[in-house]
Amino acid sequence: MMLLSLIVSGVLAIAQGQRPADNIAGIESLIRSQKYNQALAVTQADLRTNPRDASLWTLEGVIYSLMGDDLKGISAFKKALTVSPKFSPALKGEIQLLYSRRDDRAIPLLKRQLAIDANDQTAHEMLAMLERKHGDCQAAVAQFALSRNSVMDHPESVEGYGDCLYRLDEYQDAVPVFEKLVELLPNAVYPRYDLALVLFDAKQYEQALKVLVPLLAADKSDADLLSLASQANEATGKIPEAVSLLRQAIVLSPRRIDYYVAFAIMCLDHDSFQVGIDMMNAGIKYNPENAKLYISRGLLYAQLAEYDEAEADFARAEPLDSKQSTSLYAGDLAIIQRNNPDEALARLRGQLKAHPDSPLLNFLLAKLLMNQTPTAGSVPFHEAMRLCQLAIKMKPDLVDARDLLASMYMSSGQFDLAAEECRQALRYVPTDETATYRLLISLRHAGKKDELPDLVKRLSELHKQSLQKELDRKKYRLVEDQTGSTSVN
Repeated sequence: MMLLSLIVSGVLAIAQGQRPADNIAGIESLIRSQKYNQALAVTQADLRTNPRDASLWTLEGVIYSLMGDDLKGISAFKKALTVSPKFSPALKGEIQLLYSRRDDRAIPLLKRQLAIDANDQTAHEMLAMLERKHGDCQAAVAQFALSRNSVMDHPESVEGYGDCLYRLDEYQDAVPVFEKLVELLPNAVYPRYDLALVLFDAKQYEQALKVLVPLLAADKSDADLLSLASQANEATGKIPEAVSLLRQAIVLSPRRIDYYVAFAIMCLDHDSFQVGIDMMNAGIKYNPENAKLYISRGLLYAQLAEYDEAEADFARAEPLDSKQSTSLYAGDLAIIQRNNPDEALARLRGQLKAHPDSPLLNFLLAKLLMNQTPTAGSVPFHEAMRLCQLAIKMKPDLVDARDLLASMYMSSGQFDLAAEECRQALRYVPTDETATYRLLISLRHAGKKDELPDLVKRLSELHKQSLQKELDRKKYRLVEDQTGSTSVN
């Protein structure tokens, strides 16, 4: 309403500079008296006499807008701009209506307005919010910065600005933005949680805890809040508190994998191996198909030199480990997922016949054959082994093929050959976690146990890195206002 009032005043000012403005002033008076039907009748009568008057079309747009008919309002503003493309009141009117609907057609109009007035902070702010809507936080942050004086009075825009800075990992810059959001919304909880999260990611752990402590005192039923507080406590060396809080989070949300992942990292970092095993047992009970939990428990067993249990968990993880998926190499996996492996095999054999020198096709066919779990020594098993060997010969750095071949050697009791394939895989990809735990198992069965303690340490580091990446992918989300959007005036 405020912007529409300014548009009316702008029309009047321009009209006064161009011709007698009695009619315009009369229409303005009717609008301010909220006599919209009368104002519309007078405007349309004048338009019949002056159809190329941008001021009158703009006033018609304002009246329709105030009457709640945005579509007719937009149409009227467009007609004004057809008559006079740089008529600022009409441009601002159409922008306001389109922006209130979060309509992308506002973007080129905002850029046109900024070409006319580069210092229009409202236009910069609106453009920033629309760029954010499209996920272009880089562009949005630049626009927010140009409208900072305007933005920092509007909670929705402050939230959008902070969110984009966070998504760009600009945590230090995001801190004062979320501090402002807390100031603007002193009675809301979510800005304080967001501020704590940003402080945590900015490595300001003590400050994050200062924000979190009163939130926890008021509510201990929010699992994400407990988990974030746990990590902040761990970062400041308060390990017992960290463990206690994370346990509470897991009790509240026992199916959240990332909580167990965080717990496993904590146990590996602080040599709490049996505590970690007990928690992974609980996690597997609720998430029996998650490979990470089996690998974590297996590694914790290995730290205790309980290699039989470790090997059993690594074996359970094998068919669940998404890393071994062939989806990276061909669309034929979709056919398997539709329970038609025979068709997938037939298609691959046809492709391989046409392209026999493709290492990826040779590997993929081997993988599909092994997905049918043939017994060691069977014809399909030997065919898969031959295809893997051929793929590696053509492409020695095809690590997934070496991992698969090592698995086949292990199945057939050829642990020395399996260990060699694992070493070769690690030569190309030193961070290959699968090759590392297979090497550990193969050396154990081959009776070469001297390397095992060092391998367990290496595997522990690799697994912690892998778990941390898992946490980073499932990074805490900023909590957003759920009450709906507010317009930028």
